[in-house]
Amino acid sequence: MIYWQLFSIFFTIGLFTIGGGYAAMPLIERQVVEQHAWLTMPQFADVVAIVGMTPGPIAVNSATFVGIRVGGIVGGIVSALGCVLPSFVIVLILAHLYYRFRNLSVVQGILSGLRPAIIAMLASAGLSLLVLAFWKDGSVLASLENVHLPSILIFIASFLILRKWKCSPIVVMIGAGVAGMIFC
Repeated sequence: MIYWQLFSIFFTIGLFTIGGGYAAMPLIERQVVEQHAWLTMPQFADVVAIVGMTPGPIAVNSATFVGIRVGGIVGGIVSALGCVLPSFVIVLILAHLYYRFRNLSVVQGILSGLRPAIIAMLASAGLSLLVLAFWKDGSVLASLENVHLPSILIFIASFLILRKWKCSPIVVMIGAGVAGMIFC
């Protein structure tokens, strides 16, 4: 039963997510944290941090991690297959259709219309993680005593280092992890 649940949840997420792994994160969060309570929000934030640092697709890594946590090795395999299968089939179909109809203006219009929706999904995932990182209990309150200042300072420093000095993201992630161990 749990394997079917994992497969169907991640199949649905894989089927309806457009825009890459980070766009899938709000859907995964809703299923894994809110509906099924397989992970707490801090545990989910840890998953996002871990899968962001590991090689491979974000959504598939997340599905595998959650699947292993809920159903062991078989759960991880079933979750990963559920996440990948819709994309595999859809890409095969779309590649064939795009090759046949790529010069039509309707196709170009559809692709242009999808861009803002993808950006909105990415922003939603980013804001959820930002709130969890900056506020101790994960909820934005008017009180400043609830703000986690070391996380904000690490974020600002990381952002500046990445944008201004174009440092390697891997070096910044390692540095942020070390700073988190020291100051958080």
